[in-house]
Amino acid sequence: MRQMALIGFLQAQNCSNFAASWRHPDSRTDFASPEFYRHIGRVLEAGKFQLGFFDDRLGMPEFQGGQFQDAIAHGIRCVKMDPVACLMAMGMATERLGLGATYSTTYYEPFHVARVFATLDHMTNGRAAWNVVTSMNSTEARNMGKLDVLEHDARYDRADEFMEVVHGHWDSWQDDSLIVDKASGRFADPDTVHRLDHVGEHFRSRGPFTVPRTAQGHPVVIQAGQSGRGRRFAARWGELVFVSYANLDLARKGYADLKAETQRLGRDPEHLRIATLIHPVCAETKSEAEDKRAAIEKLPLEVDSLMLLSEALNFDFGSKPLDEPFTADELSSMSGTQTMRDRVLQLSGKASPTIRDFIKFTGRGRLPHPWVGGPKEIADLAEEWFTSRACDGFVVGAACVPGSYEDFVRFVVPELQRRGLFHKDYAGPTLRENLGLPYAASGRWQSAAS
Repeated sequence: MRQMALIGFLQAQNCSNFAASWRHPDSRTDFASPEFYRHIGRVLEAGKFQLGFFDDRLGMPEFQGGQFQDAIAHGIRCVKMDPVACLMAMGMATERLGLGATYSTTYYEPFHVARVFATLDHMTNGRAAWNVVTSMNSTEARNMGKLDVLEHDARYDRADEFMEVVHGHWDSWQDDSLIVDKASGRFADPDTVHRLDHVGEHFRSRGPFTVPRTAQGHPVVIQAGQSGRGRRFAARWGELVFVSYANLDLARKGYADLKAETQRLGRDPEHLRIATLIHPVCAETKSEAEDKRAAIEKLPLEVDSLMLLSEALNFDFGSKPLDEPFTADELSSMSGTQTMRDRVLQLSGKASPTIRDFIKFTGRGRLPHPWVGGPKEIADLAEEWFTSRACDGFVVGAACVPGSYEDFVRFVVPELQRRGLFHKDYAGPTLRENLGLPYAASGRWQSAAS
Protein backbone atom coordinates (compact mmCIF):
# COMPACT_ATOMS: atom_id res chain seq x y z
CA MET A 1 0.00 0.00 0.00
CA ARG A 2 1.27 3.48 -0.90
CA GLN A 3 2.22 5.45 2.22
CA MET A 4 3.09 9.10 2.70
CA ALA A 5 6.36 10.72 3.75
CA LEU A 6 6.59 13.27 6.56
CA ILE A 7 9.36 15.87 6.68
CA GLY A 8 10.01 18.35 9.46
CA PHE A 9 10.72 21.83 8.03
CA LEU A 10 13.53 23.22 10.20
CA GLN A 11 15.63 26.36 10.47
CA ALA A 12 19.04 26.86 12.07
CA GLN A 13 17.89 30.20 13.37
CA ASN A 14 15.87 32.06 15.98
CA CYS A 15 12.50 31.13 14.44
CA SER A 16 10.88 28.64 12.12
CA ASN A 17 10.00 29.58 8.53
CA PHE A 18 7.15 31.44 10.27
CA ALA A 19 9.14 34.50 11.37
CA ALA A 20 6.85 35.33 14.29
CA SER A 21 7.25 31.87 15.85
CA TRP A 22 9.89 33.09 18.33
CA ARG A 23 7.24 35.43 19.79
CA HIS A 24 4.98 32.49 20.66
CA PRO A 25 4.88 32.14 24.47
CA ASP A 26 5.57 28.40 24.20
CA SER A 27 8.53 28.58 21.77
CA ARG A 28 11.92 27.73 23.19
CA THR A 29 14.54 30.47 23.06
CA ASP A 30 17.69 28.32 23.27
CA PHE A 31 17.91 28.07 19.47
CA ALA A 32 21.72 28.40 19.61
CA SER A 33 22.12 25.33 21.84
CA PRO A 34 22.70 21.72 20.73
CA GLU A 35 19.93 20.47 23.04
CA PHE A 36 17.37 22.52 21.08
CA TYR A 37 18.13 20.51 17.93
CA ARG A 38 18.61 17.21 19.76
CA HIS A 39 15.12 17.60 21.25
CA ILE A 40 13.51 18.34 17.87
CA GLY A 41 15.28 15.33 16.38
CA ARG A 42 13.99 13.03 19.12
CA VAL A 43 10.43 14.35 18.66
CA LEU A 44 10.48 13.80 14.89
CA GLU A 45 11.97 10.33 15.26
CA ALA A 46 9.36 9.37 17.85
CA GLY A 47 6.79 10.33 15.20
CA LYS A 48 8.62 8.19 12.60
CA PHE A 49 9.22 11.22 10.35
CA GLN A 50 11.42 10.21 7.44
CA LEU A 51 13.38 13.45 7.43
CA GLY A 52 14.22 16.63 9.28
CA PHE A 53 15.31 19.24 6.75
CA PHE A 54 17.03 22.60 7.25
CA ASP A 55 16.14 25.47 4.96
CA ASP A 56 18.80 28.20 4.70
CA ARG A 57 19.69 31.60 3.27
CA LEU A 58 23.12 33.24 3.27
CA GLY A 59 21.93 36.69 4.24
CA MET A 60 19.67 38.64 6.56
CA PRO A 61 16.35 40.13 5.37
CA GLU A 62 16.47 43.85 4.64
CA PHE A 63 14.41 46.53 2.91
CA GLN A 64 14.14 50.31 2.48
CA GLY A 65 17.43 50.59 0.66
CA GLY A 66 19.40 48.07 2.69
CA GLN A 67 18.01 48.60 6.18
CA PHE A 68 18.50 45.46 8.29
CA GLN A 69 17.89 46.96 11.75
CA ASP A 70 14.19 46.03 11.77
CA ALA A 71 15.10 42.39 11.11
CA ILE A 72 17.27 42.41 14.21
CA ALA A 73 14.90 44.43 16.38
CA HIS A 74 11.92 42.20 15.54
CA GLY A 75 13.77 38.89 15.16
CA ILE A 76 12.76 38.46 11.51
CA ARG A 77 14.91 35.48 10.51
CA CYS A 78 18.00 37.45 11.46
CA VAL A 79 19.96 34.53 12.97
CA LYS A 80 21.09 31.99 10.37
CA MET A 81 23.65 29.45 11.57
CA ASP A 82 25.28 26.80 9.41
CA PRO A 83 22.68 24.04 9.00
CA VAL A 84 25.13 21.14 8.71
CA ALA A 85 26.62 21.87 12.13
CA CYS A 86 23.14 22.03 13.70
CA LEU A 87 22.12 18.91 11.83
CA MET A 88 24.99 16.96 13.40
CA ALA A 89 23.59 17.63 16.88
CA MET A 90 20.34 16.03 15.70
CA GLY A 91 22.23 13.17 14.09
CA MET A 92 23.93 12.23 17.32
CA ALA A 93 20.57 12.15 19.15
CA THR A 94 18.76 9.95 16.61
CA GLU A 95 19.22 6.64 14.78
CA ARG A 96 16.73 6.51 11.89
CA LEU A 97 15.60 10.08 11.19
CA GLY A 98 16.91 11.37 7.86
CA LEU A 99 18.81 14.65 8.04
CA GLY A 100 18.89 17.23 5.25
CA ALA A 101 20.57 20.61 4.86
CA THR A 102 20.65 23.37 2.26
CA TYR A 103 23.83 24.35 0.40
CA SER A 104 23.97 26.72 -2.57
CA THR A 105 25.32 25.87 -6.01
CA THR A 106 26.01 29.55 -6.61
CA TYR A 107 28.36 30.26 -3.71
CA TYR A 108 30.16 26.98 -3.00
CA GLU A 109 32.46 24.75 -5.03
CA PRO A 110 31.20 21.33 -6.22
CA PHE A 111 34.09 19.39 -4.65
CA HIS A 112 33.43 21.03 -1.29
CA VAL A 113 29.70 20.29 -1.34
CA ALA A 114 30.29 16.71 -2.52
CA ARG A 115 32.73 16.12 0.34
CA VAL A 116 30.59 17.76 3.06
CA PHE A 117 27.50 15.72 2.24
CA ALA A 118 29.29 12.44 1.54
CA THR A 119 31.00 12.80 4.92
CA LEU A 120 27.68 13.66 6.55
CA ASP A 121 26.20 10.53 4.99
CA HIS A 122 28.94 8.42 6.57
CA MET A 123 28.59 10.12 9.95
CA THR A 124 24.84 9.41 10.00
CA ASN A 125 25.07 5.86 8.59
CA GLY A 126 23.30 6.74 5.35
CA ARG A 127 20.70 9.26 6.51
CA ALA A 128 21.91 12.43 4.76
CA ALA A 129 20.23 14.61 2.15
CA TRP A 130 21.37 17.74 0.32
CA ASN A 131 18.82 20.43 -0.55
CA VAL A 132 20.06 22.07 -3.73
CA VAL A 133 19.38 25.81 -4.07
CA THR A 134 20.69 28.36 -6.54
CA SER A 135 20.24 31.35 -4.15
CA MET A 136 18.25 34.36 -5.23
CA ASN A 137 18.99 37.36 -3.03
CA SER A 138 21.27 40.32 -3.58
CA THR A 139 22.05 40.22 0.15
CA GLU A 140 23.43 36.71 -0.26
CA ALA A 141 25.48 37.73 -3.28
CA ARG A 142 27.07 40.64 -1.44
CA ASN A 143 27.88 38.50 1.57
CA MET A 144 29.62 36.02 -0.69
CA GLY A 145 31.78 38.53 -2.54
CA LYS A 146 29.54 39.22 -5.57
CA LEU A 147 28.04 42.52 -6.67
CA ASP A 148 24.61 41.07 -7.37
CA VAL A 149 22.73 37.84 -7.88
CA LEU A 150 22.98 35.98 -11.18
CA GLU A 151 20.00 36.06 -13.54
CA HIS A 152 17.40 33.37 -12.79
CA ASP A 153 17.92 30.95 -15.70
CA ALA A 154 21.69 31.48 -15.67
CA ARG A 155 21.77 30.27 -12.06
CA TYR A 156 20.08 27.04 -13.11
CA ASP A 157 22.34 26.57 -16.15
CA ARG A 158 25.33 26.85 -13.84
CA ALA A 159 23.68 24.56 -11.31
CA ASP A 160 23.24 21.82 -13.92
CA GLU A 161 26.99 21.69 -14.41
CA PHE A 162 27.52 21.88 -10.65
CA MET A 163 25.38 18.76 -10.23
CA GLU A 164 27.31 16.90 -12.91
CA VAL A 165 30.54 17.61 -11.04
CA VAL A 166 29.13 16.61 -7.64
CA HIS A 167 27.68 13.35 -8.96
CA GLY A 168 30.88 12.67 -10.85
CA HIS A 169 32.86 12.91 -7.64
CA TRP A 170 30.35 10.77 -5.73
CA ASP A 171 30.85 8.10 -8.42
CA SER A 172 34.67 8.29 -8.28
CA TRP A 173 34.89 5.30 -5.93
CA GLN A 174 33.21 1.99 -6.70
CA ASP A 175 31.09 0.26 -4.07
CA ASP A 176 33.82 -2.35 -3.48
CA SER A 177 36.88 -0.08 -3.67
CA LEU A 178 37.74 -0.42 0.03
CA ILE A 179 39.63 -3.55 1.11
CA VAL A 180 41.20 -2.52 4.45
CA ASP A 181 43.17 -5.75 4.88
CA LYS A 182 45.90 -5.26 7.48
CA ALA A 183 47.42 -8.70 6.83
CA SER A 184 48.15 -7.97 3.15
CA GLY A 185 48.64 -4.25 3.65
CA ARG A 186 46.07 -3.58 0.96
CA PHE A 187 43.83 -0.60 1.84
CA ALA A 188 41.84 -0.11 -1.38
CA ASP A 189 41.90 -1.07 -5.05
CA PRO A 190 43.39 1.84 -7.02
CA ASP A 191 41.94 0.49 -10.25
CA THR A 192 38.45 1.28 -8.93
CA VAL A 193 39.10 4.92 -7.96
CA HIS A 194 39.46 7.49 -10.72
CA ARG A 195 39.88 11.19 -11.35
CA LEU A 196 36.95 13.21 -12.61
CA ASP A 197 39.01 15.63 -14.73
CA HIS A 198 36.03 17.90 -15.35
CA VAL A 199 36.59 20.99 -17.48
CA GLY A 200 33.39 22.88 -18.27
CA GLU A 201 31.94 26.32 -18.87
CA HIS A 202 31.66 27.15 -15.17
CA PHE A 203 33.84 24.65 -13.28
CA ARG A 204 37.13 22.82 -13.35
CA SER A 205 37.58 19.95 -10.90
CA ARG A 206 40.24 17.27 -11.17
CA GLY A 207 39.89 14.75 -8.33
CA PRO A 208 40.24 12.02 -7.31
CA PHE A 209 37.50 12.44 -4.74
CA THR A 210 38.53 11.77 -1.14
CA VAL A 211 35.42 10.14 0.35
CA PRO A 212 34.41 6.51 -0.43
CA ARG A 213 30.86 5.53 -1.32
CA THR A 214 28.29 5.62 1.47
CA ALA A 215 25.65 3.24 2.80
CA GLN A 216 23.04 4.64 0.41
CA GLY A 217 25.43 5.24 -2.50
CA HIS A 218 25.24 8.98 -2.12
CA PRO A 219 23.00 11.41 -0.20
CA VAL A 220 19.41 11.96 -1.29
CA VAL A 221 19.07 15.06 -3.50
CA ILE A 222 16.32 17.49 -2.50
CA GLN A 223 15.07 20.28 -4.75
CA ALA A 224 12.30 22.87 -4.63
CA GLY A 225 12.20 24.54 -8.05
CA GLN A 226 8.69 25.45 -9.21
CA SER A 227 9.34 27.97 -12.00
CA GLY A 228 9.51 26.59 -15.53
CA ARG A 229 13.32 26.42 -15.45
CA GLY A 230 13.33 25.32 -11.84
CA ARG A 231 10.88 22.52 -12.54
CA ARG A 232 13.11 21.16 -15.33
CA PHE A 233 16.04 21.23 -12.93
CA ALA A 234 14.02 19.44 -10.24
CA ALA A 235 12.81 16.81 -12.72
CA ARG A 236 16.38 16.11 -13.83
CA TRP A 237 18.11 16.02 -10.45
CA GLY A 238 15.59 15.88 -7.62
CA GLU A 239 14.78 12.72 -5.69
CA LEU A 240 12.66 14.49 -3.11
CA VAL A 241 11.01 17.70 -4.32
CA PHE A 242 9.37 20.26 -2.05
CA VAL A 243 6.43 22.27 -3.37
CA SER A 244 3.90 24.74 -1.99
CA TYR A 245 0.40 25.22 -3.39
CA ALA A 246 -2.52 27.34 -2.25
CA ASN A 247 -5.18 24.77 -3.12
CA LEU A 248 -5.72 21.16 -4.08
CA ASP A 249 -6.42 21.75 -7.78
CA LEU A 250 -3.14 23.60 -8.29
CA ALA A 251 -1.31 20.89 -6.38
CA ARG A 252 -2.77 18.07 -8.49
CA LYS A 253 -1.78 19.81 -11.69
CA GLY A 254 1.70 20.60 -10.41
CA TYR A 255 2.18 17.01 -9.28
CA ALA A 256 1.13 15.58 -12.64
CA ASP A 257 3.27 18.07 -14.58
CA LEU A 258 6.42 17.35 -12.56
CA LYS A 259 5.99 13.58 -12.77
CA ALA A 260 5.46 13.88 -16.53
CA GLU A 261 8.57 16.04 -16.92
CA THR A 262 10.56 13.48 -14.95
CA GLN A 263 9.40 10.72 -17.28
CA ARG A 264 10.14 12.84 -20.35
CA LEU A 265 13.75 13.12 -19.17
CA GLY A 266 14.08 9.36 -19.04
CA ARG A 267 13.74 8.93 -15.27
CA ASP A 268 11.31 6.68 -13.42
CA PRO A 269 8.68 9.01 -11.90
CA GLU A 270 8.42 6.65 -8.93
CA HIS A 271 12.02 7.53 -8.09
CA LEU A 272 10.93 11.09 -7.32
CA ARG A 273 8.90 11.96 -4.23
CA ILE A 274 6.91 15.20 -4.11
CA ALA A 275 6.11 16.69 -0.69
CA THR A 276 3.96 19.78 -0.19
CA LEU A 277 4.40 22.36 2.57
CA ILE A 278 1.69 22.52 5.22
CA HIS A 279 1.32 24.45 8.47
CA PRO A 280 -0.91 22.36 10.75
CA VAL A 281 -2.38 23.86 13.89
CA CYS A 282 -3.63 20.84 15.75
CA ALA A 283 -4.91 19.87 19.16
CA GLU A 284 -7.04 17.19 20.77
CA THR A 285 -10.20 18.87 19.46
CA LYS A 286 -11.04 21.25 16.64
CA SER A 287 -12.17 23.98 19.03
CA GLU A 288 -8.87 23.82 20.92
CA ALA A 289 -7.01 24.06 17.62
CA GLU A 290 -9.05 27.10 16.61
CA ASP A 291 -8.11 28.77 19.89
CA LYS A 292 -4.45 28.06 19.13
CA ARG A 293 -4.79 29.58 15.70
CA ALA A 294 -6.41 32.73 17.09
CA ALA A 295 -3.41 33.20 19.38
CA ILE A 296 -0.98 32.60 16.50
CA GLU A 297 -2.72 35.18 14.32
CA LYS A 298 -1.80 37.89 16.85
CA LEU A 299 1.94 37.27 16.51
CA PRO A 300 2.91 38.59 13.01
CA LEU A 301 3.81 42.22 12.32
CA GLU A 302 3.42 44.06 9.02
CA VAL A 303 7.19 44.52 8.88
CA ASP A 304 7.58 40.71 8.89
CA SER A 305 5.69 40.52 5.61
CA LEU A 306 7.54 43.43 3.99
CA MET A 307 10.99 42.14 4.85
CA LEU A 308 10.27 38.52 3.91
CA LEU A 309 8.68 39.52 0.61
CA SER A 310 11.78 41.60 -0.11
CA GLU A 311 13.95 38.57 0.67
CA ALA A 312 11.93 36.10 -1.40
CA LEU A 313 11.41 38.29 -4.47
CA ASN A 314 14.66 40.27 -4.38
CA PHE A 315 12.71 43.53 -4.60
CA ASP A 316 12.48 46.28 -1.98
CA PHE A 317 8.92 46.02 -0.61
CA GLY A 318 9.59 48.96 1.68
CA SER A 319 10.08 51.29 -1.27
CA LYS A 320 6.45 52.10 -2.11
CA PRO A 321 3.04 52.53 -0.41
CA LEU A 322 1.04 49.40 0.40
CA ASP A 323 -1.80 50.20 -2.00
CA GLU A 324 0.15 51.58 -4.96
CA PRO A 325 0.02 49.17 -7.94
CA PHE A 326 3.29 47.74 -9.21
CA THR A 327 4.39 48.79 -12.66
CA ALA A 328 5.18 46.21 -15.32
CA ASP A 329 8.87 47.07 -15.01
CA GLU A 330 8.81 46.56 -11.25
CA LEU A 331 7.14 43.17 -11.61
CA SER A 332 9.62 42.03 -14.24
CA SER A 333 12.55 43.14 -12.07
CA MET A 334 11.59 40.71 -9.28
CA SER A 335 14.44 38.25 -9.71
CA GLY A 336 13.75 36.00 -6.74
CA THR A 337 11.01 33.38 -6.48
CA GLN A 338 9.25 33.93 -9.77
CA THR A 339 6.61 31.32 -8.91
CA MET A 340 5.53 33.46 -5.96
CA ARG A 341 5.15 36.55 -8.14
CA ASP A 342 3.23 34.63 -10.81
CA ARG A 343 0.91 33.11 -8.22
CA VAL A 344 -0.02 36.56 -6.92
CA LEU A 345 -0.83 37.66 -10.46
CA GLN A 346 -2.99 34.57 -10.93
CA LEU A 347 -4.82 34.58 -7.60
CA SER A 348 -5.40 38.34 -7.45
CA GLY A 349 -6.61 38.50 -11.04
CA LYS A 350 -4.73 41.79 -11.41
CA ALA A 351 -2.09 42.71 -13.95
CA SER A 352 -0.79 45.32 -11.49
CA PRO A 353 -1.21 44.02 -7.94
CA THR A 354 -0.20 46.02 -4.87
CA ILE A 355 2.05 45.19 -1.93
CA ARG A 356 -1.10 44.49 0.07
CA ASP A 357 -2.09 41.93 -2.58
CA PHE A 358 1.32 40.26 -2.23
CA ILE A 359 0.87 40.06 1.54
CA LYS A 360 -2.61 38.59 1.15
CA PHE A 361 -1.95 36.03 -1.56
CA THR A 362 1.51 34.84 -0.51
CA GLY A 363 0.87 34.80 3.22
CA ARG A 364 4.50 35.85 3.58
CA GLY A 365 5.18 36.76 7.18
CA ARG A 366 1.98 35.07 8.32
CA LEU A 367 1.14 31.40 8.79
CA PRO A 368 0.11 30.58 5.21
CA HIS A 369 -3.02 28.50 4.61
CA PRO A 370 -2.94 26.74 8.01
CA TRP A 371 -4.69 23.41 8.45
CA VAL A 372 -6.61 23.80 11.70
CA GLY A 373 -8.28 20.97 13.57
CA GLY A 374 -8.17 17.90 15.74
CA PRO A 375 -6.69 14.60 14.58
CA LYS A 376 -9.66 13.78 12.33
CA GLU A 377 -9.78 17.14 10.54
CA ILE A 378 -6.03 17.26 9.84
CA ALA A 379 -5.90 13.61 8.80
CA ASP A 380 -8.89 14.09 6.48
CA LEU A 381 -7.08 16.89 4.65
CA ALA A 382 -3.84 14.94 4.45
CA GLU A 383 -5.67 11.88 3.14
CA GLU A 384 -7.48 13.91 0.48
CA TRP A 385 -4.28 15.49 -0.81
CA PHE A 386 -2.32 12.25 -0.68
CA THR A 387 -4.89 9.88 -2.21
CA SER A 388 -5.83 12.32 -4.98
CA ARG A 389 -2.18 12.42 -6.12
CA ALA A 390 -1.53 16.00 -5.16
CA CYS A 391 1.61 14.90 -3.29
CA ASP A 392 3.57 11.95 -1.94
CA GLY A 393 3.91 13.47 1.51
CA PHE A 394 4.09 16.63 3.56
CA VAL A 395 6.69 19.12 4.75
CA VAL A 396 5.44 20.16 8.18
CA GLY A 397 6.09 23.81 9.07
CA ALA A 398 5.89 25.05 12.65
CA ALA A 399 4.18 28.03 14.26
CA CYS A 400 5.73 27.16 17.63
CA VAL A 401 9.03 25.32 18.18
CA PRO A 402 9.06 22.58 19.28
CA GLY A 403 5.34 22.60 20.17
CA SER A 404 4.00 22.35 16.62
CA TYR A 405 6.04 19.21 15.98
CA GLU A 406 5.05 17.73 19.34
CA ASP A 407 1.35 18.38 18.65
CA PHE A 408 1.53 16.81 15.19
CA VAL A 409 3.28 13.71 16.52
CA ARG A 410 0.89 13.40 19.45
CA PHE A 411 -2.41 14.04 17.69
CA VAL A 412 -2.09 13.49 13.93
CA VAL A 413 0.52 10.77 13.38
CA PRO A 414 -1.45 8.07 15.28
CA GLU A 415 -4.55 8.84 13.20
CA LEU A 416 -2.60 8.63 9.93
CA GLN A 417 -1.13 5.32 11.08
CA ARG A 418 -4.57 4.01 12.06
CA ARG A 419 -5.77 4.74 8.52
CA GLY A 420 -2.78 2.94 7.01
CA LEU A 421 -1.53 6.14 5.36
CA PHE A 422 1.74 6.40 7.31
CA HIS A 423 4.21 3.77 8.43
CA LYS A 424 4.41 2.56 12.03
CA ASP A 425 8.15 1.96 11.94
CA TYR A 426 11.15 2.67 9.77
CA ALA A 427 11.78 0.35 6.83
CA GLY A 428 15.55 0.35 7.34
CA PRO A 429 18.59 2.29 8.50
CA THR A 430 19.04 4.57 5.45
CA LEU A 431 17.00 7.53 4.30
CA ARG A 432 16.55 5.98 0.85
CA GLU A 433 14.97 2.88 2.34
CA ASN A 434 12.61 4.97 4.44
CA LEU A 435 11.57 7.13 1.49
CA GLY A 436 11.15 4.10 -0.77
CA LEU A 437 13.94 5.28 -3.07
CA PRO A 438 16.44 2.89 -4.69
CA TYR A 439 20.11 2.65 -3.78
CA ALA A 440 22.03 5.34 -5.68
CA ALA A 441 23.88 3.10 -8.12
CA SER A 442 26.93 4.63 -9.73
CA GLY A 443 26.09 6.47 -12.94
CA ARG A 444 22.30 6.28 -12.58
CA TRP A 445 22.05 10.08 -12.68
CA GLN A 446 23.39 10.05 -16.25
CA SER A 447 20.18 8.47 -17.53
CA ALA A 448 18.36 11.80 -17.25
CA ALA A 449 18.50 13.90 -20.40
CA SER A 450 19.36 17.57 -19.98
